[in-house]
Amino acid sequence: MPKRILQGVVVSDKTDKTVVVKVERSFLHPLLKKTIRRTKKYHAHDESNAIKVGEQVRIIECPPKSKLKTWEVVTGK
Repeated sequence: MPKRILQGVVVSDKTDKTVVVKVERSFLHPLLKKTIRRTKKYHAHDESNAIKVGEQVRIIECPPKSKLKTWEVVTGK
């Protein structure tokens, strides 16, 4: 099964080797036929601590690295 890749914006880089990425998705409401936006935050592993707040990044699924971290930063943009 292929690993999922998501794109989002870094909202926090305060913890060591970890960034919090906000991913936004939009979908059509089944009854109202209105476009709805939903956001979710993911903790991602950043080995080099190079990613800063506000950057666009891509994250990919990985085996669990800690209680919250099951994603890794692939690249900026």
